[in-house]
Amino acid sequence: MKKILFAASEGNPFIKTGGLADVVGALPKYLDKAQFDVRVMLPKYMCIPEQLKQKMTYVTEFYADMPRGQEYIGIYESVSEGIHYYFIDNEHYFAGDSPYHQIFEDVNKFAFFSRAVLASLPVIGFCPNILHCHDWQAALIPAFLDAFYREDAFYRSTHTILTIHNQKFQGRWVIDDIENCRDLPASCRYQAMEAYGESNFLKAGILYADKVTTVSETYAKEIQCQEGGEGLDGVMRQISGKLSGIVNGIDYTEYDPLHDPLLDAHFSAHSLNRKKRCKQLLQKAMGLDTDHSAMVLGIVSRMTEQKGFDLVNYIMEEMLDTMHVQVAILGTGEDRYQDSFRFFAQKYPGRVSSFITYSEELAHKIYAGADAFLMPSQFEPCGLSQLISMRYGTIPIVRETGGLKDTVEAYNEIWHTGTGFSFANYNADEMLSIIRYAYRVFSDTPREWKAMAKRCMETDNSWESSARKYEALYAKTL
Repeated sequence: MKKILFAASEGNPFIKTGGLADVVGALPKYLDKAQFDVRVMLPKYMCIPEQLKQKMTYVTEFYADMPRGQEYIGIYESVSEGIHYYFIDNEHYFAGDSPYHQIFEDVNKFAFFSRAVLASLPVIGFCPNILHCHDWQAALIPAFLDAFYREDAFYRSTHTILTIHNQKFQGRWVIDDIENCRDLPASCRYQAMEAYGESNFLKAGILYADKVTTVSETYAKEIQCQEGGEGLDGVMRQISGKLSGIVNGIDYTEYDPLHDPLLDAHFSAHSLNRKKRCKQLLQKAMGLDTDHSAMVLGIVSRMTEQKGFDLVNYIMEEMLDTMHVQVAILGTGEDRYQDSFRFFAQKYPGRVSSFITYSEELAHKIYAGADAFLMPSQFEPCGLSQLISMRYGTIPIVRETGGLKDTVEAYNEIWHTGTGFSFANYNADEMLSIIRYAYRVFSDTPREWKAMAKRCMETDNSWESSARKYEALYAKTL
């Protein structure tokens, strides 16, 4: 049996700020337990909910040599849904009410975490065949492994894989100001780890890891181009031989329209008429007019420029003035977008509802009750919301980028195929045109709409197929 350790800055159910936690929390559950002993290592943040910390068991503590001197490392463990979790404890680094703070604090914090992972494994006696590192926060693990453990017999058979969930975030800071990196060899600090005069954690991980993956095939291509490479496109082309894309899945036990405990009405692909009740309950919950003939357009998202909200703001009034649609918005983010959605909700009462917060329960109600789901991202490494909406028979309207392009098949009215609507260019008029097309299909050919919703629900976006691809990657790496 091969041993796999996931190292990441967050993971469900213990700490979550985004899709990274969903992947780290779900993928290990779907890997073949007969072939792989998969465990996860996370920071023991003080902000982890108390009820979850109470389920952790103390394992051991020790001190390790680091640039600041002898650093305390405590290790705790817990089991969740059959997966063994370890937690690195050090209140100097992991205090506070959030897992992330200012970047100048975080680079030093996650440099410590990466070192602590490698220092801890011999102590607990878990020797991984593969260290699977996630995003920039764990990207220095391959570099530290090469710099400090190359001759260590314990790590002789250990290989590394780095998964990039979003190349925009790289862990960049002034090279000489990162205390926990000061003893790295110059060949690493000023070459592999350097980009444009700064340290770059992600670049170091990309160069030192044995394999590099990202979360969709199209995104793996996009990050090799200047437009999508975020300054590292040359590096990505350089290592293209060890780069691959594996699209994320979603947890079908958590997102199940037939048994979802957060819903008051349930349905399946074979009982789609019951989805109408979810629509009524959504309209009531969000203060929209109870009107089955209106096309409800759902949005659940961080409100940032990356997510395409400039386009949404630009077309909102024309869309509402020319189509019988309602818009249900849930999320938080930049003030300019929050304020604009508050304005639209005041101007179009009963037709636009914006909840500037995050609620897991309301998110599920939108996924289940909306007719269509809008996701016009500038770029999207994979995206989970379109997969969740499809699981609930809510038809996605997306821009053809990254994982959105890989997971949503454009509707073809001639061949009666497709699972959604898509547009190619980052252009508001083009997006409005495709929304109009979706609205016509919804209004004029309800049977076609229902058949597309059924195809969405029957598409396999679970972790099963993705997990098989990761298993093949592990075998190839070893």
